[in-house]
This record gives sequence, structure tokens and C-alpha cells, in this order.
Amino acid sequence: MTKRRTVTFLTLLIIILGISACGSRTEDPDGGTGDGADIQAAQMEQAAQMEQAAQMGQIGQAEQAAQTEQIERTEQAAQAQQADTTSSDPAPVAESEAAGKALIVYFSWSGNTENVAAEIRTRTGADIFEIVPREAYTEDYDTLLNIAQEEQKNGIRPAISEKVEDMDSYDLIYVGFPNWWGDMPMILYSFFDEYDLSGKTIAPFCTSGGSGLSDTVRTIETLEPDAVVLEGLHIGSSEADDPESAVAEWLSNLGTAE
Repeated sequence: MTKRRTVTFLTLLIIILGISACGSRTEDPDGGTGDGADIQAAQMEQAAQMEQAAQMGQIGQAEQAAQTEQIERTEQAAQAQQADTTSSDPAPVAESEAAGKALIVYFSWSGNTENVAAEIRTRTGADIFEIVPREAYTEDYDTLLNIAQEEQKNGIRPAISEKVEDMDSYDLIYVGFPNWWGDMPMILYSFFDEYDLSGKTIAPFCTSGGSGLSDTVRTIETLEPDAVVLEGLHIGSSEADDPESAVAEWLSNLGTAE
């Protein structure tokens, strides 16, 4: 830029000297000849003004270019900062369509297991399915005990009258039953034979006079090896009419209550 100003000044100086050489003697208004020093001085002053104006114009252009460059740098820095902020924000997590969807499956002969299932439903909002045998069991307790023992001995799988609709849509299955002869009723085996619960979570619960869960949790793990079987709940027959506190504590431990 300095070189360009120098060239411009030299060009103007050459023009002025040329004019001075030609007009060192000029005619005055009276027609005589006069000295051109005044004219030459005026021309020199004009040239200096022109040079100063040129320099100021060039400086103005330089300042404008510098300002433009600074604005561009500021905009680029703002854009980069915005990009960094956007990239650091956590990506939204997609919600699972079936997350938390649960089903309560239960078999109850005396109504005790049904009471527990109803309490679980109240506290979880889960869907519910009752296992009803196609051929109803006897209402006589002693006769029932003999039938249950015979079924276990012979590995009988009683037929279930209804089917669970859209079992694939459930992630968590609560499975309830009474403890008969230290095991699940054989109709529960029919249920596990019919449905593949791989990838699902099973939460067993049972009622009995005092046998507890026995080996039923381990049995369910064997029948459904690709499912996750949680800690089971046992409620004695004397507590089944009022299972609220026991169910609440169990669900709290499992982390599945609403």
C-alpha cells in the first residue's frame, strides 16, 4: 500500500513540474508577461491536497477492510461457539414403546392368590389375566389335594381355557399361584409350556399355609432360562385377606410400584 502511494505522488509531481515548465511565464490580464511562481505554489499546494486526499481514501479503505474482516471473525467465532454448545447437548433419548408394560398372571383356587393379584394391580396398574382351567377343579379341599398330588406325580398339564392376547407386548410378568405340595400347581407348568418369556422379567408370588415359595423360583428359572426371574413374594393364608403392606414392601424392593 505504501509503494502505491509513492507511485501516485511521483506521478502527480511529474505532472506539476511539466505544467510549471510550460507556464513559468504566463500572460497577465493586461497582456504582459508575469512570473509563474504563484501559480506553481498553488499547483504544489493542490497536489499536496490531492495526495493527502488519496492517502486518506486509501486509509479509509484499509480501515473499512479491517472492520469487515473483524466482523467476519466475530461471526465465525459466534457460529463456532454455537456449534460447540449444540454438540455438547445430550441427544434426546427415545422412549421405549413398551417400557414398564406389565401383566399379572395368576391361578387361584381359594381366592387368596386372587386377593394378592388384585393388590398388585392396584399398586402397579398392570394388566391382569386369570389362569382358568378348561375343566374346573373340585371345590372340596381334601379331594383337591389328591388331584393335585396325582397331577404332580404323572406330570399332567391341565388345559387353560383362555389365552393371553399379545404376550409379546409385555416386559414384566407377575406370576401368582398357591403352593400345592411344595410346588406350583401343574396348570402353571401348562402356562410356561405355552408361552416363551425369553427376554422378559418374571416376578413370582404365591400363597400357602406355611410352605413359602419352596423351590418354585428355581423351577421357573429352569422353565424360562432366557428370562430374568426376580425375588419372589410369599404371603401366608392368614395374611392374604389383607396383603397391602406385604405387597407394597415387595414392589418397593423390586422398584416396580407406580
